[in-house]
Formats: sequence, structure tokens, C-alpha cells
Amino acid sequence: MDLAEQYRRQYGWRAWADAYDALPELAGARVLDLGCAVGDQAAALARRGAQVVGVDGNEQLLALAKARGIEGADFHAGDLRDPQVGDGFDGIWASFAAAYFPDFGHVLSRWSELLRPGGWIALTEVSGLFEHKPIPVAAQQLLRHFARESAAAGRYDFDMGAKLTDFLSAAGFAVTLQRTLADRELSFEGPAEPEVLQAWAARLQRMHLLRQRAAQDCPSLADDLLACLGSADHSTQCRVHFVIATLTQRS
Repeated sequence: MDLAEQYRRQYGWRAWADAYDALPELAGARVLDLGCAVGDQAAALARRGAQVVGVDGNEQLLALAKARGIEGADFHAGDLRDPQVGDGFDGIWASFAAAYFPDFGHVLSRWSELLRPGGWIALTEVSGLFEHKPIPVAAQQLLRHFARESAAAGRYDFDMGAKLTDFLSAAGFAVTLQRTLADRELSFEGPAEPEVLQAWAARLQRMHLLRQRAAQDCPSLADDLLACLGSADHSTQCRVHFVIATLTQRS
């Protein structure tokens, strides 16, 4: 399963309708979609009346988004740390993007400059991605160590979702809504669906550094985690966080 196909499947596993329904009025709003990937969320926001500018750094995914010809949406290649797409946006939508910036405060400060006064931001992010049971102790320890190391090295914060409100408050935003979203891939109880297990297998295959650590310290890691996710006794502390905040002052 390539990355584009995984994005297509994932869209149906997320409770996006609950998130869209909680957004401020979209009719006529200019919305910046940061980390737009194949354009699924941009399409949904545009259907609700927004004029969407999507930005992503993956040229393959952007090509697929552009090829869809989504009315009301334009797509641009760019660095999410500093999107060069103008400013004065009514809102920013960013799903599963913040975790790529463990020092999110600096990035969020730049994003706030792209909003008009009183503009809003809606962020979706995960916490505890690897917190699943039942799993052997060695596998659990390696996953937790890898998550801590990744955040410390500035690569990715697997617990960013739980930190969003603090970052937003520090950047001059007032949080107006925070909730967890149902998610059939990341935050579910009981056995994973077969396609979800395939997606997890593909995710682990792409995580080259984790595979290197596992080869040294826990060769059965991938099998252990997939067996855990497929178990009838599976439970998780992983959560998908959704937060909306309004810009009250620039940091």
C-alpha cells in the first residue's frame, strides 16, 4: 500500500464530519489547509463554502490533489514551517501536521501571522500512538523509548495531541473547543479491521529508524504490535485530539 492509497483509506476511518461541524462558518471563508496531502479535507471544506489554499511538501500527493480539480481549492508546494502563500486567512486547518514539529511554538507563531485578527485555527493530532495492549514488555519499552528519542531529536512528537492547548495559549490563541475524535485506525478497542492492520503494517515499513532499532533490540517488534492490534483483547490509550482556537493576540 503506497502513501497515497493509505491517505485515501484513512479518510474513512476518521470522524471528520464531527470536526467540520464544529468549525466556524465556512461560507466565503479563506482557509489555509497545511499538510493537505491528497486534498480530502480541502475538498470537504470547499464543499462547505470555503475558498481553500492547500500546502504540502510532498509533490506526489500534491499532484494527486491537483488532478482532482476540486472547485474552490488551489494547491501549492511549500514548507509548512513557513508557507509562502500570502496572509489574511480567516482560518487554518492542519490535520496530523503539528507532530512533525516537536518545538511547535515557533511554527505556530509563524502560522498565526497568516491569519487575520480574530482568525481561527483547527488542529487534529494524536497522542500515545504506540500505547496499545496487550503487547510484550520488550516491544512496549522499545516503542516508548523510540517515541521519547524522536521528540528529543526534533523529528516527531508522538504525544503532540495532548500538548496542543498549551502551545496555542502560549502563541496568543484562546481555545474555544477541545475534544477527542473517534478513530477506527488509531484509537479503537478490540481487534483492528483487516485494512487497518494493512495500514499499520505499511506505516511500520516506512518507519526506517524504528525498524533499525527493532533489528538490534527487538526483532519481533512489528509482529508483536500487529498481533496486539488484531487481538480481541486489544485496548489503547492512544487519542486523536481536535482543538479549535481563536487568535486574540500575536506572540
